[in-house]
Formats: sequence, structure tokens, C-alpha cells
Amino acid sequence: MDIAQLRTFIHVAELGSLNKAAGRLRIAQPALSRQIRLLEEELGVRLFDRHGRGMALTDEGRDTLRHATRVVAALEELKASAAGPGTALSGHVAIGLPPTVADIVSVPLVAAFRAQHPKVMVQLVSAYSGYLLDWLYRGEIDLAMLYDPRATYALRSQPLMRERLFLIGPPGAGLAKDRPVPFREAAREPLLLPSLRQGLRVILEKAALDAGVALNVIVETDSYTALKDLVRHGHGCTILPFTPIHEDVAAGRLTAAPLTDPAPTRQLVLAYPSDRQVSRAARYAGEVLTTILRDHVERDVWASPTPA
Repeated sequence: MDIAQLRTFIHVAELGSLNKAAGRLRIAQPALSRQIRLLEEELGVRLFDRHGRGMALTDEGRDTLRHATRVVAALEELKASAAGPGTALSGHVAIGLPPTVADIVSVPLVAAFRAQHPKVMVQLVSAYSGYLLDWLYRGEIDLAMLYDPRATYALRSQPLMRERLFLIGPPGAGLAKDRPVPFREAAREPLLLPSLRQGLRVILEKAALDAGVALNVIVETDSYTALKDLVRHGHGCTILPFTPIHEDVAAGRLTAAPLTDPAPTRQLVLAYPSDRQVSRAARYAGEVLTTILRDHVERDVWASPTPA
């Protein structure tokens, strides 16, 4: 048995398909099939039931998956710690950030690397969580901050906080942080929102369903900058977390009020791949990101009901 077989097994179990796992890992499907077959032969059990739609774990496969996940995670911890904490960091680290987070953390994150580990080349990748999750699986980024990712065996996630969402309006809208707006009233406003492909919109549609109303969406755009600009120019309201617009609120360019009845939130997590080595540079980036977030929560810049 080797570690490559265990990693392959974790990915196939996650995706339920050799073809999908081959695409994620960029390895030919016959090679992956052989690794699974060799692992089954060595363990003496059938790990998957094969069917027309893919592969499903057997009971023995589910037990094996729990052990395999722990083994791979322990091995990567060993590799990451072997270099020793005092060794200067170098090389490259790719960090995935959602657009609403990137605007807040990019400057202090890069500043921390330049001050403590200037030999590390930092790559910041800004995209919606779905894209970041795919790139994390493929090894194109080393860690990511994600909103509401689904639990997977190939991902180690550290919950950071659950973030409130706010109704955002132009200067004359009369919104204020100390005057919550019932979701039913916010839904009647002319709304500028992300498309249904985005997790934020899914959360808002669920809140509207709970409130027994329909969202009055007049414009859809997946550009966070466009949403802010359209609201500033009086074309309607949007719903976003408070953090990325706090400077606009302080400058009087936008106004904001928390939502209630229901009060929609979204979970922010720090995620690493569980099937490969996490570099010391990636771990350092995660530590800095966590520190930045907690500082913003303490200063009430990041409006969170449940900070980590």
C-alpha cells in the first residue's frame, strides 16, 4: 500500500466516479482504476459497488475512508513540521479569497509576508467560493477562505465565523446599523443581486421562502464592484456583508442596516486540502488570515454574530 492509493481512494469516494476523479487529479482513468484495484486486493475487501452512474462506497469502504483520511492528514502534518518552526519560509503560496474578503485582507496579508517572510512569492486569487473550491481540489491554490462549502473528505475546514448580511442602500435610504430591517420589507425594495449561480443568492432565496415573500430583483450581476456602484448611483439596494462596504458607509457613500425575521447569515471557513502536503507558507497564511479576521471582528468592522 502506498500513499498515492489512499489519496486516489479519497478522491474517488468524494466524487463517486473514476472519470471525475481522473479529471480532478489529471491522471489517466486506467491508472486510477488500477490503484483502487490494488488497494482492494491488499485490504481483502470490496471498497466500492460499481453501477451505471458511478461508484458507491460499501460499508467496508466507508470504514476504510475514515482511516485513510486520518492517515493522509497525519502524514502531511509530519512533512510540514519536519522542517522546524525556525526555518525561514521561501517558495510560492497561492491563496484563494472571495471578492468581498479580498478587499479587506489583501493589504495586511501581503504586509505580513513582506515583513516576516519576504522570500515567499504570494499569489492572491479572487473568485467566488465554487471556483475556489474546484481550484483547491485541483492543487491550483494552497488554501482558501470559503463561504458555506459542503463538507468533503478531501477538505480540512476550520470554521471562522458566521457572518451577518445587511441591506445596503444609497446615502438617502435612511438605513442604519442600529435599526434592523425586517426581511419582508427588504424583499420589496428594488434589489440588485448576484445570480442564482452564487451561494449568496441561494441564501437570500431561502430567507425569502422562510419569510413567505419573493425577492424584487431588478438587476443581476456577479460583479461585487458593479453592485456597489449601482447602489451608490441610486439604482436600487443590494444585500451584502457589512465588511466590504464599511469604508463606504463611514464616508457617507452608502448606508446599511442588518436584516431580521429572518436574519440571513453565511459561514466563513478556512480550508486546506486533506490529501496533500500543506506547506509552512500556507499554514502561516492561514494564521495571518485568522488574526486579521479576529481583529476586524473586535473593531466591529466585520459584523459577525458568532466569531471564532
